[in-house]
Parts: sequence; structure tokens; C-alpha cells
Amino acid sequence: MIDYWLLFSSAFISSTLFPGGSEVLFVYYLKQQLSLKWGFLFVAIMGNSLGSIVTYLLGSYIHFGQEKAAKKYPKVLLLCKKWGNVALLLSWLPVIGDVICLFAGWLKLPKTAAFINIIIGKSIRYLFLLGIVVLWP
Repeated sequence: MIDYWLLFSSAFISSTLFPGGSEVLFVYYLKQQLSLKWGFLFVAIMGNSLGSIVTYLLGSYIHFGQEKAAKKYPKVLLLCKKWGNVALLLSWLPVIGDVICLFAGWLKLPKTAAFINIIIGKSIRYLFLLGIVVLWP
């Protein structure tokens, strides 16, 4: 049970603006207990998705620092403006994935579609990792 909490916490923190490495922990747990793969997959997706949703909400309610982020990541902001919620399918990407979620909130992109696209994007990442572990143990 503690494995699930550690994985959830790591996935949550990794998907906020703080650095983390939930993928390493996810793969480690899979290699230790592959029979629990669906539980680990669910926990990792939910933790990572909820962390990105928190980042989205921070972007929509707290405007301190967004201008600085816009200057540092102008292409990411342009991506969010051009593609809207579809850009959130890329929320799984390292570094800019968190920024995409932040800008999506800042731009007030519709929440329901944003949250669905975040969950889809995060699911793709962990399903890919699960596939690698299962196919190449």
C-alpha cells in the first residue's frame, strides 16, 4: 500500500512546477511487482493528472510570474493560443508540459476539455512506459 502512496506523491509532485522523476519510480515498481501493473498505472496517471490540474488551476487563479514565463517560453504560449486544449495532450512532456498546463489556466481554456486532455496525455506516457517494461523485461 505504501508503494501506491509513494508513487502517487511522486507523480503528483513531478507534474507540478517542481522537478521529479515519477517515471523512474513507476518502472521500478513495475519491475518489482508486475502483477500489480494496473494498480500502478492507475495511481501514476491519477497522481500525475491531478498535479497538472493543480498547475492549471494555479495558472487560472494566480497571475504572479506568468509574464516572466511568457517571455521565457513564448513558443509554448503560442502553442497554447493556437491549439487551445489540444495542446494539453502534450502535458506529459518534460519541462514544457508543466508550462503548457500553467498557460492553459492563464488563458482560461475550458476546464472540462482541459482536464480530459491532461488525463489523456498523462495516460499515453504511462501506457508507453508500461508497454516497454512488459515487452522488454
